[in-house]
Amino acid sequence: MPTTVDPPSDHPVGIVRRYPLTCFFALAYGLSWLAWSPLVLSANTELGVLPLEIPTVLGSTQVLGLMPGAYLGPITAALIITATVEGRSGLRRWARRLSRWRVGWRWYGVVLLGPPAVVIASTFVLPGAWHHPRLPALGTLLGYVPLLLMQLLTTGLAEEPGWRDFALPRLQHRFGPLFGTVVLGVLWGGWHLPLFLTTWAGWPDVRWYDPVQFIATCVVLSITMTWIFNRTGESVPMVMLLHASINNVFSELWPAMFPELDPYRDSLYVFLIASVLTTAVLVGATRGRLGNPAAADDRFSPDHHAP
Repeated sequence: MPTTVDPPSDHPVGIVRRYPLTCFFALAYGLSWLAWSPLVLSANTELGVLPLEIPTVLGSTQVLGLMPGAYLGPITAALIITATVEGRSGLRRWARRLSRWRVGWRWYGVVLLGPPAVVIASTFVLPGAWHHPRLPALGTLLGYVPLLLMQLLTTGLAEEPGWRDFALPRLQHRFGPLFGTVVLGVLWGGWHLPLFLTTWAGWPDVRWYDPVQFIATCVVLSITMTWIFNRTGESVPMVMLLHASINNVFSELWPAMFPELDPYRDSLYVFLIASVLTTAVLVGATRGRLGNPAAADDRFSPDHHAP
């Protein structure tokens, strides 16, 4: 009877199996940053290194300049590393978390109604928010759900099968829910860094501390995402909906309600404030356990090392 022989430790497959998290993050960063290079270096930015202009689609260069890199990064890296390390059984577990829509209806309320409520309430911390806030126009409200679905199929689907479906269970198992989430938040935020050289971040009007503030926000927001992930039985769709809901609030609802605030800089402050307030409540209420993911304790063997 033939037997399966593990590849040597210095073989590429052997390295991936020994360090799946390190390889995942390296591949996610590498694929995305490589795909984003034409946009970052194109004539669409102040750098203008390449004699290339990214076409505008739907009024933005992000469709052709940003989305290919987003899709090529985390989700592709998760698929490749999972198949290499765990084979078909691992891919089935990964896919089950990705298709876990059957959760209590209250969680749909939390991820869909929570972000607008928390963001709007947090906005009033800024002095300028009290100057003539407005109710959103009917057109904004009618377009909210279609744009939410678009965010779900773009940002949510491109990122969360990697960050939360692949990386989060392993980081929680290795470091615990709180510190594992902090590690993920830093790496998730850092993945966006090349985009600060594009109009996605308001380039060229980017302040030196904007990337630092953004990464800090990703860290505290990740704690809420971990709590949602754990409490819904590791439902990746719930995290995708939360991610899409937050993006939709800031891109559609928030600018319509607070037109006198800066749509980029003030929104970053509000994003950080809302995330910190939510995180403080969750960490205190759960004593840092964030849902206590006991179900994941025996899923990964000690041989699966973190970065």
